[in-house]
Amino acid sequence: MGMTRKTFGTVTDKNLALFTDLYELTMMQGYIETGHNPTATFSLFYRDLPPNRGYVVTAGLEQVVQCLETVSFGDEALAFLTEFDFSEEFLSYLEQFEFSGDVRALPEGTVSFPNEPLLEVTAPILEAQLFETVLINQIGFQSLIATKAARMRDTVNEHGDDQSLVDFGSRRAHGTDAGMKAARAAYIGGFTGTSNVAAGHEFDIPVFGTMAHSWVQSFPTEREAFEAFVDVYGEESVLLVDTYDTINGAQTAMDVAEARGTDISGVRLDSGDLVELSREVAEIVGEAGIFISSGIDEYEIQDFLTNGGIATGFGPGTALVTSDDAPSLDAVYKLVAVERDGELQPSMKLSTGKVTYPGQKSVRRVEDDGQFERDVLALHDEDAPGDEQLVDVIIDGSLVYAPPSLDESRDRTCRQFQKLPQETRRLQNPVEYPVHVSDGLQSQTASVRDELSARYLDAR
Repeated sequence: MGMTRKTFGTVTDKNLALFTDLYELTMMQGYIETGHNPTATFSLFYRDLPPNRGYVVTAGLEQVVQCLETVSFGDEALAFLTEFDFSEEFLSYLEQFEFSGDVRALPEGTVSFPNEPLLEVTAPILEAQLFETVLINQIGFQSLIATKAARMRDTVNEHGDDQSLVDFGSRRAHGTDAGMKAARAAYIGGFTGTSNVAAGHEFDIPVFGTMAHSWVQSFPTEREAFEAFVDVYGEESVLLVDTYDTINGAQTAMDVAEARGTDISGVRLDSGDLVELSREVAEIVGEAGIFISSGIDEYEIQDFLTNGGIATGFGPGTALVTSDDAPSLDAVYKLVAVERDGELQPSMKLSTGKVTYPGQKSVRRVEDDGQFERDVLALHDEDAPGDEQLVDVIIDGSLVYAPPSLDESRDRTCRQFQKLPQETRRLQNPVEYPVHVSDGLQSQTASVRDELSARYLDAR
């Protein structure tokens, strides 16, 4: 049975002022007490792709915007922070805290690649420092799930016949917030909807549901269970047919529908040899749909479809909301420029294996004949080929970007996939998409590295 809720808008997350690591606040107090509050630019990016990933679909920007616009330290938060012996001066600063900086970011639904900024924050370092934890949390997690969902949608597009994909994973997510955000991110990645009613309410995502085995088991017979359900839901009914015997269950479902004089939306299979069972069930249910919901991920969907399985929809759960084959994006938030003598100066880390490109960036995307050919990672103000992917979101603390609807972000993902090379989209061993580092960025990186090496390494 499918239902949609289309009358609700998004609801702002509760204030996330305290959703930060203690050392962010410790540094912030240190900046105040030393009078050190230069403007700085922080870049949020990832250095390496997760296993068997050729891209990442970005998501979570809307929650970032909500956080930056609404963050405030109220009486309860300030009272809690007194337990850490923060100074009155610092607590007074937090009481008046407002974000006054700039944010540039990739729109949700944009494919991204290593070292490309998903988001850049330029602000007084006191402000920019606070948001490291929440930005990585919101963008890192949702981007991971959006990517997993996009891989499933791409697999259906390649091997299937536009089968629906419905998020069934809330009960296996790592907490209620993760379940909600996973449903949102999966929709951006190309899913049809979710089974979670709260996610449908909060994010205006289509909501779908069927029945559980417990419904069938609670009646004296399977037939009586189906009759009762059809009596209530009629042609919207999707009957779970594998509680006892899948083939007998499918036949009983159709017998009940005929006896009640109604069609049903379909049946659901949740166990067994799904390829073979789906073929046999298809011969019984005819035009009714077949929904598959047992241990589904992109690999299982590919195997199911290429081996002749028959389905009108899939209900991925655990594998989706935990991205179980690649559960971490390992995004980082690094300082790349800091004000000195009234001007932003590029900065970078030299740590082995953790070197960063210095300075504010530009992400340029070059197309050839309607296909993505390469990206160019360049300096922000550099004349480089391709179309700029980063957009202005906040300027001087004011929102200048209207976050698109989830449907618009979902459409962006679809459009981007139509242009992304097939070999980069492969489920296993994808070909690395070319990201070129511009001459200007290479030159700046070498210059800053030499300067820092002379200052800190050669002096030893």
